Amino acid sequence: MGLFKKKTVAQPYDRENKKPVIRSSICNGEQVAGFKDIHTGKTEEIMLIKNQTDLDRFKAMYGIDEEITKEY
Repeated sequence: MGLFKKKTVAQPYDRENKKPVIRSSICNGEQVAGFKDIHTGKTEEIMLIKNQTDLDRFKAMYGIDEEITKEY
């Protein structure tokens, strides 16, 4: 039963130096959401995205309102 749902509190991330991205595989279509460092280009992978619900959960976790860019 879902009487006691865990409330999601937006976790902070460095908005000045990192931007949210979705890395998508060309071969099998696997998608991973994470943050890309603007200066170094290194991507920190956070979670696997299987469907729209996972993407919405990722956006809610970090308080992201804007559209997330995809990289291949």
